[in-house]
Amino acid sequence: MHTSKLASIKVGFVLYRETASLLERYQLARDVGFRAVECAFPYVHTVDEVVAAQKKANVEQILINVFVGDVTKGELGFAAIPGAEQKFNDSVNLAIKYAKALKCSSIHVMSGAVEKVDEENVKTYEKNIKHAASLFEKENILGLIEPINPYSVPNYYMNSFHKGLEVVKKVNSSNLKLMLDIFHLQQLHGNLTHNIKELLPYVGHIQIAQVPDRNEPNTSGEIDYRYVFSLLEKLGYDGWIGLEYKPAGNTEEGLKWVQEFNMRL
Repeated sequence: MHTSKLASIKVGFVLYRETASLLERYQLARDVGFRAVECAFPYVHTVDEVVAAQKKANVEQILINVFVGDVTKGELGFAAIPGAEQKFNDSVNLAIKYAKALKCSSIHVMSGAVEKVDEENVKTYEKNIKHAASLFEKENILGLIEPINPYSVPNYYMNSFHKGLEVVKKVNSSNLKLMLDIFHLQQLHGNLTHNIKELLPYVGHIQIAQVPDRNEPNTSGEIDYRYVFSLLEKLGYDGWIGLEYKPAGNTEEGLKWVQEFNMRL
């Protein structure tokens, strides 16, 4: 039976909306064949609880986010917020604690929401990211920064891949890279072929979702993911691809695209 080369691209797992329990999602992911998981915010549970769920499911943890604060107050991280340096340091150290316990290789550092960006936001962000990278170097953890489009998250500071790339180059650490979510790249800049080629040397993790409804990659939308996957393979990307999408229906039914695209979990 013919198998596309796309089968060599690995797929990670983000969410399972059939249950509100993060701990239950670990086993649900494993039950359908996922070998690795990523979760944004494990902090509603103790380290021991999350580690126990991960070990029971026997999956690799590849990514967590830093603690972002109180989202009900509009907090989305502290990296670009002047005066919140202690909160930023605490959030990074907490993430490192969880990552080490989970043997997690990557941490996404969120920038925070800023209504009107000024020079102090720029200076604060670059200083904080540089400090975080130095901490990640000591722990052998990869730090990631992700540009996010303003339609999904208004006022998010890190809202440009050009800006993100500039920061990564300026910090110049092997422990700091971009997180490339194709969903955000399409809405921020388009021109996927050129931009993926330019960004990929600085990318530490990739996520996917269809535009505009953020559903499975085989659903109707702006992006031809068969082409995107073939491009990533041609360019030599061999890392994880996280499923940062909202299932259009049942999660398990929606995963039929994996076989359709000749990929593997």
